[in-house]
Amino acid sequence: MGHKGFKDLAVWQEAKNLAVLIYKISDNDMPRVDFGLRDQIRRSAVSVASNLAEGDERDTDKESVRYFFIAKGSVAELRTQLQIAHESGHLNGSIYETIEKDYATLGKRIGKLIQSRCPPTRP
Repeated sequence: MGHKGFKDLAVWQEAKNLAVLIYKISDNDMPRVDFGLRDQIRRSAVSVASNLAEGDERDTDKESVRYFFIAKGSVAELRTQLQIAHESGHLNGSIYETIEKDYATLGKRIGKLIQSRCPPTRP
């Protein structure tokens, strides 16, 4: 809405790039992590970008915001899973800290996107 499509959203581009990074890290830097946890980490990362895209393609801001909230929830889910992988010794501290910071920032940016799309409420 007001732009050419979800691929033009900087927040979507960031989420997509982080999802690609998660795939690379989960292949290279988490070889011992339980398959179920690694799979869930990947799914959560993909969910963030996917829900931003789906939300942006919806017809109304109200519908869009619903999906943006789901994306924001997936960020929290992913941050939890990454912390579990880190605390269980399956994710290097420096890698964890970098990704954690990136996803914390992404969550805030999604929050700002939500605010920009929420119609003002009247008292």
